[in-house]
Amino acid sequence: MSDTPGVIPNMPIGSHQSSTSAKSNTTKRKEIYRYNAPWCIFSMNWSVRPDKRFRLAVGSFIEEYNNKVQVIYLDDEQGEFVVQSTFAHHYPTSKIMWIPDTKCIFPDLLATSGDYLRVWRINEDSEVKNECLLNNNKNSDYCAPLTSFDWNEVDPNIIGTSSIDTTCTIWALETEQVIGHTNVVSGRVESQLIAHDKEVYDIAFSRAGGGRDVFASVGKWFYFQPEYFLL
Repeated sequence: MSDTPGVIPNMPIGSHQSSTSAKSNTTKRKEIYRYNAPWCIFSMNWSVRPDKRFRLAVGSFIEEYNNKVQVIYLDDEQGEFVVQSTFAHHYPTSKIMWIPDTKCIFPDLLATSGDYLRVWRINEDSEVKNECLLNNNKNSDYCAPLTSFDWNEVDPNIIGTSSIDTTCTIWALETEQVIGHTNVVSGRVESQLIAHDKEVYDIAFSRAGGGRDVFASVGKWFYFQPEYFLL
């Protein structure tokens, strides 16, 4: 036992300070981060861009023609998720998905499905712009809601949608055209399949065969489509 009051024996100088600092750093880290949205959340998706780490898009479920989509991100200084942008989306988003662009080659895009497939651009100033509204049923006032969609990871120019009208539609996005300094995004129907005899609830691309020309859809029955179009 040491005779010196207030000194813990055999403890190196500075150990207490280092221990306190380490404890402080540990308390700053969280295993779970929570975000309380101002409404019930119906859909969400993580951004995969390496320069936009810990960013999500969340969509509301409001039983009115007044739904919202928020872009939120983790603020390191505050240690919590904060809202970056909020924009209107009349009906609830049946699915939200960021463009699967891990190399930051394409514009910073976000797609949503509901009454139509919409593609949004997130500008550098956090402003959200609706780039295009994709509707394949232009000869009728009736809008068949989209149940889901999938963005092709191998070729982000391709999006597939599923609908309650029994169809799956493959869209080809065109992001290459440049006007001024802005890449203009538009879309055209590459192929539409009457894939089911009833509602189609979901669609997903596969990485098999190069990951570009294979997708599966599900409704009352499961369907596997090895080649949906030829270029």
